[in-house]
Amino acid sequence: MRSIWNGAISFGLVSIPIKLVNATEHHSVSFRQIHTEDGGRIRYRKVCELEEREVTSDEIGKGYEEPDGTIIPITDDDLAELPLPTAKTIDIVGFIPAERIDPLQMDAAYYLMANGVPAAKPYTLLREALKRSGRVAIAKFALRGRERLGMLRVVEDVIAMHGLLWPDEVRAPESATPDASVTVRDKELDLADALMDTLGEVDLEDLHDDYREAVEELIAAKASGEKVPAPPAADRGGKVIDLMSALESSVRQARASRGEEEEGGEVERVPARKRAAGKTSRAAPKEATGKKSTSTAKKTAGKKTAAKKSTADKTKTESTTKKQAAKKTSPRKRASA
Repeated sequence: MRSIWNGAISFGLVSIPIKLVNATEHHSVSFRQIHTEDGGRIRYRKVCELEEREVTSDEIGKGYEEPDGTIIPITDDDLAELPLPTAKTIDIVGFIPAERIDPLQMDAAYYLMANGVPAAKPYTLLREALKRSGRVAIAKFALRGRERLGMLRVVEDVIAMHGLLWPDEVRAPESATPDASVTVRDKELDLADALMDTLGEVDLEDLHDDYREAVEELIAAKASGEKVPAPPAADRGGKVIDLMSALESSVRQARASRGEEEEGGEVERVPARKRAAGKTSRAAPKEATGKKSTSTAKKTAGKKTAAKKSTADKTKTESTTKKQAAKKTSPRKRASA
């Protein structure tokens, strides 16, 4: 990898010679501007407004424009004389937990390479110290004419540095906040949870730039004189009535794409992690209630039958007793007469 900056890491009194290389690269397809009538390249020429002629790079310098339009020339010598101790040094100023860094501050990423054999020992020392501490180093460095803020951390066996925006360069989020009067219902949150659970996690290694691949195929087809393939029709779905409908449709589509459910199936409005427990707690009482009611009905019927039988037997006994008493009384009455 080609280095873009050579200097040293200042770690107290320890100096570590390093090379700075880009840790990332862009794979987007770049285009040139052309004249549509004949395909000729469109180029920009640097022209002096006062003399109305094209000038070379050797004739071009820097200047600061005042609000009234006045230009104040600034030379490279002027900038070189400024008190900038980080011109060739990544100056570590302290160490903090990584979670203290706001992702909004993250900028370009670089790898720091030990520059020469003597740098290997102190480089390894700093790397292992960062690993063991669980913290990141905050440093100042100068690159492309300005002083910057950086964060040093360990990536595998390499020290990486992320350029950081200065705190006053991060805008406050208040202006982007939606209307505070807008609220969401629990059912909407349940469906959002269900959608998140259905989509699940993603392996970043499996993701790729579909648009760039389509552009490359288009260029290859035109270069070979082949017919450019027609793009597939975009599935924009039906008209969304409200947020609940959009969430329900999203859950159905996500499950259908995973083969878990037919796309037209009913969507449970309870998050997946709560659904199983909810079904179990509801099923048991229904079964127990059913058995209890049947058993109670049988017992009640049995008691009613026994009561009727007892009443009938009692009535029959009383009737027999009366008849016997009547027979015993009847001869006595005849004798007295």
